[in-house]
Amino acid sequence: MSEQQSAPEQLAAGKSQGGAGATYKVVLFEFENFQGRKAEFSAECKDVSEKGLEKVGSVLVESGPWVGYDRQGFAGEQFVLEKGEYPRWDTWTNSQYSYSFWSMRPLKVDSAEHKLHLFESPGFTGKKMEIVDDDVPSLWGHGFQDRVASVKALNGTWVGYMYPGYRGRQYVFERGDFKHWNDWDSPAPQIQSVRRVRDMQWHKRGSFSLISSVKQLGLPLIS
Repeated sequence: MSEQQSAPEQLAAGKSQGGAGATYKVVLFEFENFQGRKAEFSAECKDVSEKGLEKVGSVLVESGPWVGYDRQGFAGEQFVLEKGEYPRWDTWTNSQYSYSFWSMRPLKVDSAEHKLHLFESPGFTGKKMEIVDDDVPSLWGHGFQDRVASVKALNGTWVGYMYPGYRGRQYVFERGDFKHWNDWDSPAPQIQSVRRVRDMQWHKRGSFSLISSVKQLGLPLIS
């Protein structure tokens, strides 16, 4: 694979299938629009600078999904990356707090089914909301408040957002129990929208589109 190949050419260079028990592949580029030094990954990386990258300006996910972090060692803000092209930082996040990308790991996708329980208080207490095989752009619109203090991810992999319309900081929920908002590295018990993390093995339409979903809701894009 040459340094001069375009993003579509690199996608066609080797076909991998993401999903449970399958391989993963992502390419990170130093500059926007898939330019500059690049590094390929098929497993987790605690510090992308060890691969010779001083920064990450664009991302090409050939098979996934993945979660990126704005600090080394899988810490800080989280960015969900499903199969597709991310030519600049604001295509993988619209958070205004960080422009960095320093570590990443593959996301577990255990099944095609999705079930999530949200609770307003720690320890799975208080008001509860169950979400099954659906994306929810606004918890308020479904009769639930924005306070989410504990979560049970019973099936599938999910991502929660601080604001409605899949905006703001992202929080990944792989299958398991999260008794307190500290368990998903949140500074506060606030989630206002959630969606399923997709994978080509289960969802043939491919990855989630943040821009199209926000437009469908009639919400303003954060610039």
